[in-house]
Amino acid sequence: VQLVESGGGLVQPGGSLRLSCAASGFTFSSYYMRWVRQAPGKGLEWVSEINSSGGTTSYADSVKGRVTISRDNAKNTMFLQMNGLKPEDTALYYCARKYGSGYDYWGQGTQVTVSS
Repeated sequence: VQLVESGGGLVQPGGSLRLSCAASGFTFSSYYMRWVRQAPGKGLEWVSEINSSGGTTSYADSVKGRVTISRDNAKNTMFLQMNGLKPEDTALYYCARKYGSGYDYWGQGTQVTVSS
């Protein structure tokens, strides 16, 4: 199983980024997937989840209305479109494969920094 995130970077407050997660080594279309993040000095925070078909999504209150999770099962890829970014969104963002109430695999992360 391999999960590779990309798309992070430095952006000004109010800006946008689109994160991608390329999956391989398993049947991507069979699994719920999640985005989680870890801000400096803080624990892991769940950001968003998408079901296996992409038809059902959920979001943390901290990002609801500003981010959109999606997936392309034909390309084994998941996305996180983030708009209206705030400094408190600064974190290392991971994609993770859902397992039970947690995750069993995650990637190396992509850094998102929101600063003027």
